[in-house]
Amino acid sequence: MNRKLSVKLGLVLILCFVMLLTACSSGNNGSGSATSGNTPKEETNAANAPKENVKISFMGHGSPQEKDIFAKLIKSYEAKYPNVKVEYTSVPPAEYNQKLSTLIASGKTPDVFYVSGPQFFKYAEAGTIQSLQPFLETTELFQEDNVWKQALDRYRYDGKMVGQGDLYGLPKDVGPWAMAYNKTMFEAAGVELPPAEVGKWTWDNWLDAAKKLTKDENGDGKVDIYGGANFTLEGAVWASGGDFIDHKTGKITIDTPEFASAMQWVADLRLKHNVTPSPEDEKAMNAYSRFVAGKVGMFPMGPWDQPGFWDLPFDWDIAAWPVNPATGKAGTWVGSMGYSVSSKSKHAQEAFNLAAFLALDNEGQKQNYELGQAVPNLIDMAKGEFVSYDKAPANRQVFLDIIEDYGHPTIDFGSKDTKWIDTMWQEAGKVYDGKMTAAEWAKELQPKLQELYDKGNK
Repeated sequence: MNRKLSVKLGLVLILCFVMLLTACSSGNNGSGSATSGNTPKEETNAANAPKENVKISFMGHGSPQEKDIFAKLIKSYEAKYPNVKVEYTSVPPAEYNQKLSTLIASGKTPDVFYVSGPQFFKYAEAGTIQSLQPFLETTELFQEDNVWKQALDRYRYDGKMVGQGDLYGLPKDVGPWAMAYNKTMFEAAGVELPPAEVGKWTWDNWLDAAKKLTKDENGDGKVDIYGGANFTLEGAVWASGGDFIDHKTGKITIDTPEFASAMQWVADLRLKHNVTPSPEDEKAMNAYSRFVAGKVGMFPMGPWDQPGFWDLPFDWDIAAWPVNPATGKAGTWVGSMGYSVSSKSKHAQEAFNLAAFLALDNEGQKQNYELGQAVPNLIDMAKGEFVSYDKAPANRQVFLDIIEDYGHPTIDFGSKDTKWIDTMWQEAGKVYDGKMTAAEWAKELQPKLQELYDKGNK
């Protein structure tokens, strides 16, 4: 073999060896050309790789029953997101706001926590909670037209006021304040049952039924069973065409004939008719305890009261609130609590996932209503399986009618500081004790409440 042929052969062998190494290093086992980046198999492995284990904190409040319900819901969330563990803290309602404020001040804000009207406003304004819009735009859980607008609007903030703008929270619930009644008591007394359809009963009908149900059982001159309790001032005022505040102007509006007539009617249920417990009676046994003990015929309830009512030794149901005969209108409030995510959360996506599961997930919402915690946030579920659920109350449609037709946001909606509201309730005893008429009280108190509102909210 001559020298030139040897050189050529050597170059060919070297070239073949290099090509073999390149093919092997390409990761395709020589079955195709070499490519840069991950192959489909590697991409699949990366997608299915175990996610990082994270821990998030969640703080709420409520009754022991609510704590048990949320413990179950959180287990369902952890089953859906196995890489996430939730540290759940339930605080007694009276201690919640102070506890949360302390945690925020110390830099230990929970990843997810309950917010209500005034607290939501303050925390959104202060930047304590974050906009959820970026998360909502990438999740299939959020179908805006299938969530109660009345609930979503509570958690919007545009940088100046609540009720519009981005969502900074998701509704934990939408809570219509309905009128429960002791069906067994009504039937035993031969009193016509309150109707479920609004407009079929007036304040006069309510009072007539309350008089027939009120009894002194042992003949000692003291009432043992009251026909009703806690007829809401808010509902009476709204049904009369009045209001507590005009949030557009910031004017306190208790000094109107509509407000005064409504408040006087509520006060006279005890002062003139003696069909509702007095403040002294309430101290001895509150109205809730009286109702569950079978000592009150009609009493307002929220959906969250259902678990406590399911074991009552008497039949009960809910009815539409009666209308003011002068206006033909009914009124009551629709409460709501929400979930917000801390702006300092290190696991914001997982925190949002928890809030979304509790507020929007079909499984979470189904468990929520089956456990008696709330009306579903999802409209199709509320109007479908919730209404036909086989547990009391039978007239579940009443809850939905309140949400859609005659329920109002609670009066603290739109206020950052509620000292004016706290003062109003503290001073209201002068009317309920008969020391002042409602008209006198309202005229005297309006300037004081206006000053408190302006100081804390403007």
